[in-house]
Amino acid sequence: MKIFIVDSFTQERFKGNPAAVAICNRVITETECRNIAMEMNLSETAFLYKKKESEYDLRWFTPEEEVDLCGHATLASAHILWEKSYENKESTLFFHTKSGLLTASWDNGWITLNFPSKPLEPSKGDSFLFKAIPGTIKTIHEDKDSYIIVMKNESDVKKMSPDFELLYKTRRKEVIVTAQSEKDNCDFVSRFFAPAIGIKEDPVTGSAHCYLAPYWAKILNKNELTGYQASKRGGFVRCTVVGDRVLLKGKACTVLVGEIHRA
Repeated sequence: MKIFIVDSFTQERFKGNPAAVAICNRVITETECRNIAMEMNLSETAFLYKKKESEYDLRWFTPEEEVDLCGHATLASAHILWEKSYENKESTLFFHTKSGLLTASWDNGWITLNFPSKPLEPSKGDSFLFKAIPGTIKTIHEDKDSYIIVMKNESDVKKMSPDFELLYKTRRKEVIVTAQSEKDNCDFVSRFFAPAIGIKEDPVTGSAHCYLAPYWAKILNKNELTGYQASKRGGFVRCTVVGDRVLLKGKACTVLVGEIHRA
């Protein structure tokens, strides 16, 4: 089994968000996926199995569990399929996933992912959340998986040091903090914490922008936005909101090429 490590949402190695991409020549078991993801010990490992030309089954695993949607590992998967000539760059890629059919297209060095928009409901949060998150909270929103916390200003997001033990106990597995940007090069900033699924802080999270882009599109009255995820590695995500879909655009670079041997 060929395996690659790719830095996503960046043009520079050791920036953005690293993901492992496994190209499977057979259907592998969930136990195998979990073991490989634990061995890779990255926030996500993507597993690709070809169904037919330009069409793949795609699953994502953290070191702890399988997830329903992952942006940076999908970007990494598309990057590898094109860079290593598994597929032609003129062809749209189709991925069958737990979140339905996703696509990736090549556009002059940029990869565009077509993802579902994630609707949100107003939330009161919970007691663990308020104790875990420092700074001034403006509003809280949620769905079944995530809290989205809108902070008063950009510095609240960038300087935040949450209490991860308390975050682990919140009602939602993922906590995304965000604020409107005070810079000219992006519209909003964010960070992503998910200790409950084995990720204290994810460097650049494509799926988080399925919440963030529609939210900020309404607030800022614009459908084309740029988000900056203000982790230590950092990365920009270009977003376009189109109805109930979000187009996520980014670049990627390969860091490591290897092979997993069967016992």
